[in-house]
Amino acid sequence: KSPMCGIAGILSTTGNPTLNGITTGSGPVTWEEAARRMVGSIRHRGPDDNGIEVIPARSGVCVLGQARLAILDVSPAGHNPMPDRERGNWITYNGEVYNYRSLAPLVADMGPLHSGTDTEVILRAFAKWGIPALEKLRGMFAFALWDNTGQKLLLARDRLGIKPLYYVQGNGFFAFASEVRALLASSLVERNLDHTAVWQYLGYQSVPAPRTLIENVRMLPPGSWLTVDCSGKIETGRYWDAIENANPEARHDSYETSKGKVLRILQEATEIHLLSDVPLGAFLSGGIDSSAVVALMSAVSQKPKTFSVVFDEKRFDEAQYATLIAQKYNTEHTEIPLSQEAMLADLPTALERMDQPTGDGVNTYVVSQAVRRAGVTVALSGLGGDEFFAGYPSFTRLEKIAGPLKVWGNAPGFVRSLAAKTVQTLGRSSVQAAKAAAMMESEGTLAEAYLLLRQVLSTEQRTRLLAPAFLASLNETADPYAGSLGQALEQAEKAGLPFLSQVSYAEATTYMNDVLLRDTDQMSMAHALEVRVPLLDHVLVEYVLGVPDVHKRPNGTPKRLLVESLGKLLPEEIVYRPKQGFALPFEVWMRGGLKALCERALAPERLHRHGIFNPVMVQAMWLDFLAGSREVSWSRLWVLVVLSEWIERNIFSSGRYNTRLQSGVTT
Repeated sequence: KSPMCGIAGILSTTGNPTLNGITTGSGPVTWEEAARRMVGSIRHRGPDDNGIEVIPARSGVCVLGQARLAILDVSPAGHNPMPDRERGNWITYNGEVYNYRSLAPLVADMGPLHSGTDTEVILRAFAKWGIPALEKLRGMFAFALWDNTGQKLLLARDRLGIKPLYYVQGNGFFAFASEVRALLASSLVERNLDHTAVWQYLGYQSVPAPRTLIENVRMLPPGSWLTVDCSGKIETGRYWDAIENANPEARHDSYETSKGKVLRILQEATEIHLLSDVPLGAFLSGGIDSSAVVALMSAVSQKPKTFSVVFDEKRFDEAQYATLIAQKYNTEHTEIPLSQEAMLADLPTALERMDQPTGDGVNTYVVSQAVRRAGVTVALSGLGGDEFFAGYPSFTRLEKIAGPLKVWGNAPGFVRSLAAKTVQTLGRSSVQAAKAAAMMESEGTLAEAYLLLRQVLSTEQRTRLLAPAFLASLNETADPYAGSLGQALEQAEKAGLPFLSQVSYAEATTYMNDVLLRDTDQMSMAHALEVRVPLLDHVLVEYVLGVPDVHKRPNGTPKRLLVESLGKLLPEEIVYRPKQGFALPFEVWMRGGLKALCERALAPERLHRHGIFNPVMVQAMWLDFLAGSREVSWSRLWVLVVLSEWIERNIFSSGRYNTRLQSGVTT
């Protein structure tokens, strides 16, 4: 029984009860007042309750805060921050630990439980096992726990990174929060753009963790913990890693055995994800993943509530497939009509609610808003099916080119460079030519190939669009994303992880983590809607990562292992329909109803003031798009629009923008 919410807090490392140098009209600000500002900025995540606890430390003070969305125990017993009164520990917690009832008897020797919450079980588990308690938790979570004995603050995050947790260390303090906006609201953090993060955002439509767009603000990695003491000393560690925890027995299982185990884990995962004392439903697009979740739900829920979006533009509409599943399983189905007019009305608010900008987040905002308005507080999603059951085209493409690319990567550098330049010249400015050229010039590693497939703007395109002064400010143009992913995939190959599982690892730790999960959290919690993802149950992920490629490789059936594990639960019309990802028709709208917003965001005077883009090059690309050029996709422009709007709202509107650019812009 738990709170799904927003958490925030501050650890003073100076012993001073006030914030030096930060004042309001009424005088110095206390740590408690700064924490209240943080919690106030994320009340949308938890409108049911809020709390602040000031905990004296031997040196300094620890302030924990929470904005609570009550899901299970909606009584005051679930109030956070929550104490372990016997030991003086405190926790502020965001999440759902689905196995807390089975853990409760194991921690009974640590004292009686005073509530029916999983929050209190976590406190007792930490008291008994310390940090290794994290390995026993099954669910999604991010929490901060004050360890009174050790005089340390512990931060921890779930294995797959479903729930977010950001932090920053400054002069005399350490602060954390569920959203970056809360850290900014504290007035402790200078609003400086991280220029490397901007470079990465333009490449991948989101800032890859652990960076954020704000200098020095970092995201705690999935499956990780961090401790900080009153002197500011930080220690970090990982308690789970997808590569190290891939099930070693799975690689020896027959196909029939694999199907049976996958079905059993799916059923178990779905059942525990349905634990709720408030109305619960499911997103239903009519694709394989969401249909699988609804089919599994129907076995343990009498009549699931399902929701799907219906577009005016019929080529984007999937309503017929969603209806088919809704009728098959007799769900209480709601179609959400979405017109261009309604979208235009909601879009400014959706952009405003983006804690960190992405090129894909508006989709989730629209659906979450409609589901919440229908009275549902918890919704299940099929996120994770494509990543771990080889559903994306990238799996097939990478498997085809991996061998030849590795051989080509051993060719002399000047040969690869010459071939790349030839391809680039013949292809002119096309995206395909830019990616092909970059791939030919690479060393042929899986990490390089994968990241090139996922890029929105190539290195050359970014260089052309950015202002010279901004480019000069970059510490490096080499992508730090590539190095970390490359090292991980080398480790995966040495560990014997099957090739398709290596691609799954790449998908899960990049696009899924930095775009899909981040969007799901920030856009659903903008409406105080909790989204659960049973296909990301770590027991399922560990098993599927160990399964041989031959069990997952498509043989005419997409996501073969998932589909065939479910047997007759999915109709053939769903399984063999053309793949159509959930996407809003932005290309149509950007030339129509969204045109004014885009022109405002890309206006030369605004871009010049921001000092990031070359206004001439951006305008040229915008005009080419309006003229119908096939060389300019809507997504390349949309990431610029979203970034411009985010910077205007979070940096310039604050009046506290600091810049390292020597561009002559007044700040």
